[in-house]
Amino acid sequence: MRAARLIKMVLLLQSRPVMTAAELARELEVSERTVTRDAQALSEAGVPVYADRGRAGGYRLVGGYRTRLTGLARGEAEALFLSGVPGALREMGLEDAASAARLKVSAALLPSLRDAPDTAAQRFHLDAPAWFREPEPPALLPVLAEAVWGDDRVLARYRRGEGTVERRLEPYGLVLKAGVWYLCARVSGSGSFRTYRIDRFTAVDRLGEGFDRDPEFDLPGFWAEQAERFARSILRAEVVVRLSPEGVRRLPHAVDPLAARAALAEPGAPDAAGRVTVTLPVESEEVAHEQLTALGPEAEVLAPPALRERFAADAARAAALYHRGDG
Repeated sequence: MRAARLIKMVLLLQSRPVMTAAELARELEVSERTVTRDAQALSEAGVPVYADRGRAGGYRLVGGYRTRLTGLARGEAEALFLSGVPGALREMGLEDAASAARLKVSAALLPSLRDAPDTAAQRFHLDAPAWFREPEPPALLPVLAEAVWGDDRVLARYRRGEGTVERRLEPYGLVLKAGVWYLCARVSGSGSFRTYRIDRFTAVDRLGEGFDRDPEFDLPGFWAEQAERFARSILRAEVVVRLSPEGVRRLPHAVDPLAARAALAEPGAPDAAGRVTVTLPVESEEVAHEQLTALGPEAEVLAPPALRERFAADAARAAALYHRGDG
């Protein structure tokens, strides 16, 4: 445990010019007194950790000291090579850079861990796109990836409805969702953050103007918020459904997970057969018909009347098929 903490301390000091005892304590999740003892232990072991005294002081490594990655356990080394998505890196034009980085990391590993890239690749593989489609990477993705890495403003034109809109954007991050690429960007001059489908861009020009990133912006958090907002925005209608216990179990697999959670959060009291009545948010009656059909007799639509009648007609047609007796 302590050995892993000492290695992490050295790597932290390699990545920053100087760190205070409080900063190290926070990163290592220990007390400042433990940081002092660990720094002393590293110094005695030959790692040149130097402590600057005073209010502006802290800990730093002397003489550009660098450590090889000899402290990695096998599991840590293998996990390191799971962090990249080869297809996504290739589409962004970063495959060569990623390959060079992996080679450098491999060279720094102990000889006993040099097979970590192969063992990881043969055990875990991420295939991001959805089934039954061969997505074509957007032609403008590489230039946007370069702008994201360089914190460069772009002048972008994209399709909206029947026309084309032009915006000066500050590209903050890229997201790959089910094979579709999105750009999260701040509109220059407005301060508002928006999300754009990259395949709808018709032109992107880098302006050669840098921008200062908002240090409070959190890409995963922003995307999660936007995704939930979008999911809620399309659930414009409601369906009242009576579900069997099996229907309750299968509902999250048949409809949008957000809708299922909302419906099952406050179910009605179970009847004698254990069935519960829920109000399910749906995109439309048409979509609800398609989704709830998958539940078969485990779901009974109570409202709206038109949708109930449609399911009743489906049931009558199915009953007629199975009672013809010509099978």
